[in-house]
Amino acid sequence: MNDKKYEDAKKRVKRLKAFYNSLITYIGVNILLIAVNLITSPDNLWFYWVTIFWGLALVINGAKLFMTKNEFLGTEWEEKKINEILEKDKDK
Repeated sequence: MNDKKYEDAKKRVKRLKAFYNSLITYIGVNILLIAVNLITSPDNLWFYWVTIFWGLALVINGAKLFMTKNEFLGTEWEEKKINEILEKDKDK
């Protein structure tokens, strides 16, 4: 196996694992914050500020992780589409 590809894949898996751990933490902490906010001061809702800003940071992190140059509309996608078009043209 190509060592460079293996190392790249290993780094990607670590980043994915970190993202999923962050997502699980985000969900758990926000459930706790909602409960604390609703129990202690239901007339003054503040939990959504944490949820919104932390959520935006998580979305940006996820976008950077999942929309790399080789995935969404990247080089691999281009090659795949080119091959699909060529296959369709063969059938005509």
